[in-house]
Amino acid sequence: MRTYLISYDLAEPATIKNILSTEIMELGKSWARPLASTWYVRSDEEQDVIEARLRDHLDIDDGLLIQPVREDAVMLNTGLRWFRQRREEDRTAGNDNVVAFPGPVQAPQHAEPAAETQDYAEAS
Repeated sequence: MRTYLISYDLAEPATIKNILSTEIMELGKSWARPLASTWYVRSDEEQDVIEARLRDHLDIDDGLLIQPVREDAVMLNTGLRWFRQRREEDRTAGNDNVVAFPGPVQAPQHAEPAAETQDYAEAS
């Protein structure tokens, strides 16, 4: 298994960024995305196979870099968090990557002020 650095520069990112990201996440056993258009992918595939899978999603004005790399890297203001590709048994067992947080806490209801209060001017 190799670790590949995959980076791209898209002329029209709004049109294919999500499609390309999904394809990259499906390339190997695990992936990390330290920057918006820079990925690390651990895969058994060769570079030319990865390039062929991604090429179909790119336009003539888009750029693509695929390079095998070592695991060590110098990073500033970013880091790596590796994610594994979801397995079929995870999907069928109901395990997912969604974390649900409790909803907002309702403020306690305060009692209405008593009707016996008088205006200061009336009391004098």
